[in-house]
Amino acid sequence: MNGFFTLFYKEILRFWRVAFQTVAAPVLTAMLYLMIFSHALARHVDVFPGVGYTAFLIPGLVMMSMLQNAFANSSSSLIQSKITGNIVFLLLPPLSHLEFFAAYVLAAIVRGLVVGAGVFLVTLWFDVPPLVHPLWALAFAGLGCGVLATLGLIAGIWADKFDQLAAFQNFLIMPLTFLSGVFYSIHTLPPFWLALSHANPVFYMIDGFRYGFFGQSDAPPLLSLAVVSACLALLSAIALRLLHTGYKLRH
Repeated sequence: MNGFFTLFYKEILRFWRVAFQTVAAPVLTAMLYLMIFSHALARHVDVFPGVGYTAFLIPGLVMMSMLQNAFANSSSSLIQSKITGNIVFLLLPPLSHLEFFAAYVLAAIVRGLVVGAGVFLVTLWFDVPPLVHPLWALAFAGLGCGVLATLGLIAGIWADKFDQLAAFQNFLIMPLTFLSGVFYSIHTLPPFWLALSHANPVFYMIDGFRYGFFGQSDAPPLLSLAVVSACLALLSAIALRLLHTGYKLRH
């Protein structure tokens, strides 16, 4: 386990030593989103009964920030190691593929949670959403970050250059997060977009996280929990298989 803790500690230090870029910048971005969208849409968007739009928006922004940063942490760390060539120092020690996987994913989850806590704290100046089911919120925060951290690990293994990783992020992660109900409740959408939203796994992460705050959601929370857990299990199996075979790492 020493190898796991060393790699985990190294990954924590990697983002913490540039905290202005990895933590403060996404917190500022989320705050700007809240200022602009709450001002522009507060009187035009229908959300849950008895819930103000600003309070509704805060959990969505917190979760979106956590997901994007969990993905960014594992993917950028791995591809930087591949491009600079120092990946060899991670492959030479007798680390098992499970230790490698756990260190990268857990460090990415930590970054996601730190960013999420920062966003939550600064947005409390605008409105204070209730926290009806904190354990539900915590469960979806951890599982959601785990899913995106694992997806980032897969992207980092697959990509050979920053351009490919940027395409993965811009054409998959960003659309999935922006079309997941962060800024609106999907029950207001036309039938086509409503059906499309139900096929988006990120929707279940954000909707389940929001259920922890308001006790209300667009999908049953147990269904959301099952979808997110299944995504995590599937992506973890793929990532572990890639690490075990050394795909694009050892060959």
